Amino acid sequence: MTHSEAHTLIWTGSYTADGGGHGAGIGAVSANADGTLTWRGTAAKADSPSFVAVHRQLPMVYAVGENAKTVQAYRRRGEFGLEAAGDPWPAGEAACHVTVDPLGKFLIVACWGDGQVLLYDLADDGGIARRLPAAPSSDPHRDDRPSRAHASLVLADGRIMTTDLGHDLLRVWNRVPATGLALDHEVVLPKDTGPRHLVQHSDGTVLVVSEYSIEVFAARAAPSSGKFELVGQGPATSDGAKDGDSAAEIALSADGRFAYVGVRGSNRISVLEVTPAAEGSPLRPLGDFSSGGDWPRHHLVHGEWLRVAHERSHDITTFRLDPQTGLPQGPIDRLVAGSPTALIVAS
Repeated sequence: MTHSEAHTLIWTGSYTADGGGHGAGIGAVSANADGTLTWRGTAAKADSPSFVAVHRQLPMVYAVGENAKTVQAYRRRGEFGLEAAGDPWPAGEAACHVTVDPLGKFLIVACWGDGQVLLYDLADDGGIARRLPAAPSSDPHRDDRPSRAHASLVLADGRIMTTDLGHDLLRVWNRVPATGLALDHEVVLPKDTGPRHLVQHSDGTVLVVSEYSIEVFAARAAPSSGKFELVGQGPATSDGAKDGDSAAEIALSADGRFAYVGVRGSNRISVLEVTPAAEGSPLRPLGDFSSGGDWPRHHLVHGEWLRVAHERSHDITTFRLDPQTGLPQGPIDRLVAGSPTALIVAS
């Protein structure tokens, strides 16, 4: 058996009726060796679990309830079932993203509606044990715009980076076990760019896609201070942004040579080549491709496959990635799924 995903399980987030969607909760999908997907069923009924994360050491899954303003822990049962582990914990308005610490010590939840960033300590069994709010953001552009926290990433050095697309900020935090998150420093992006999702390359560079300006920013920690600085900025697409576009997700190929950006509106996946840190501009657009559906909310690169969750056409589309060029081929499969919003490989 190769890395071709035989018997891999994928969790799907969704919007349900409370959010105007057609999903039923957290879905379970099997990825087959030939790249096709098989719908297994609803792993857990829930109201708009729009983003999902998995514990790397324990059979635990975590999901935000975007409209319920909660985060819920689940324990795996059977082949693909999930059962609630404890009661839901309060989050903030429009809780839209959850990240699990790779060491399994805590969760980070980002809330688009009110800008809150929340840390939740995890117990030894993976259950949620404590909620610790982080300091609120203030607009560095002094325009009194609302804060819109949108995503978080645990960095290779253990610090946490969060995006605020309302304040055009990257915020870098240290976890203090007794009190939660302590702000280390901030990186200010140009006004109205809207940093949304982010990923860290193996060379340490963090790549951030901006929802409003449809760009990718590159930030790298300075050797002397450890503080992140912007080292690159460029368009996320080859053909430019179209009217009504908004960027969504950014993901890297397994070897880190290519980045993939989803653009809603014109419904494209943009492929960019990632250049080594020593060679100047970190990214070079290679081409834009139809995502294969309507409103590519999230996508997953796993092995040789690119899988795109289309919120409005209610499907997950799969492409094969050329290992040499990084370009998608296909689509080779389309799976019907109600209002999918996230795709996460089960650990």
